[in-house]
Amino acid sequence: YEISCSLVGLGDVYKRQLIHDIVEIDAGDTYAYDEDGKKTQRQRELTAADRIFGLLPSDQAEYMRGLWDEFEERKTPEAKFARTLDNIQPVMLNNASGGRSWEEKCVHLNQILKRNENTKDGSETLWDYAYNNFIKPNVENGKIKED
Repeated sequence: YEISCSLVGLGDVYKRQLIHDIVEIDAGDTYAYDEDGKKTQRQRELTAADRIFGLLPSDQAEYMRGLWDEFEERKTPEAKFARTLDNIQPVMLNNASGGRSWEEKCVHLNQILKRNENTKDGSETLWDYAYNNFIKPNVENGKIKED
């Protein structure tokens, strides 16, 4: 999908991100490296999606649920790109804070790489940029632990 997508394509990407975020807000966001929180994350999000989309007329519910499922399953280029943006955003925020959260939570490079193993599927360019400009410098300065 890369960065050359059209404005119409970007609108499709943003729809998927926003729908994902609405469900995540209702379910309660789970910190990327919270192993206990991740145990219940999927069920909390499914419950939230059912509740939220259940409030809508059936045609809208079906459309929105389809976009949410597509995002979760990385079914389309738009969904893959939306997931890439969703995964890179916390990397950028951690970097912007001087790596504070990574340091406080003793996050290891292998955790970041595992969480982002599919991030490049939406954009190798963005993943390479994030790795080289946000992750690698924080490994070098000790904010992210090496394995």
